[in-house]
Amino acid sequence: MGQTPTNHDSALPSSYAFSRPVILQGLTDNSVSAASPPGHLASMGPRPLSPLFPPPQRFRALCSRERLLASFGDSVVRLSTANTYSYQKVDLVFQEYVEQLLHPQDPTSLGNDTLYFFGDNNFTEWASLFRHYTSPPFGLLGTTPAYSFGIAGTGSGVPFHWHGPGFSEVIYGRKRWFLYPPEKTPEFHPNKTTLAWLQDTYPALTPSARPLECTIQAGEVLYFPDRWWHATLNLDTSVFISTFLN
Repeated sequence: MGQTPTNHDSALPSSYAFSRPVILQGLTDNSVSAASPPGHLASMGPRPLSPLFPPPQRFRALCSRERLLASFGDSVVRLSTANTYSYQKVDLVFQEYVEQLLHPQDPTSLGNDTLYFFGDNNFTEWASLFRHYTSPPFGLLGTTPAYSFGIAGTGSGVPFHWHGPGFSEVIYGRKRWFLYPPEKTPEFHPNKTTLAWLQDTYPALTPSARPLECTIQAGEVLYFPDRWWHATLNLDTSVFISTFLN
């Protein structure tokens, strides 16, 4: 978080801004285009079939494993734990993170033992990458947008938490989301990973207690409103970036 994007040139429709999440397809030019025309608003259900609109993919190309290691392999990155209430941070050389920690999640590992690269970005050091990112062209009045970039392995993710509104875009991979409105606190343990929650807690939930769910694919953006509870699960090794509206 830190760098301020400047291309938020329209307000998000009020029907979504404060009331419910929405998937936005074909909105930016950062990744593989979803099968929808530019600016398409999708429900949290199956994607409609539409002609492809393949956009430029400069940012996606810069986010490949090879390009990231070539550009930032010697950089020190700050990792967070997958514990909802922990503020523990660990500094590690980016190449070591990719080679040693970017592996499938062990479902028996606790959140405190799971390190995750997301959010604590050095925007001076990574400026050569972030200047190529096209953020969603929507904003909320009275907010200032800031980026948060992440890379994580299959089965990783963050457990339930909430914060202000924002957008989350997948550049590589797929990210599954579980969301509850602010008034409905989910059943979870803050030191259990999302993968452990999915295996241990989710199957026993009654239909009325289950979250709103979706899978965001490369080229898609999820808007999440203010104070909505959410947990994420990377279904593949994934590269993603969020634009928080603070």
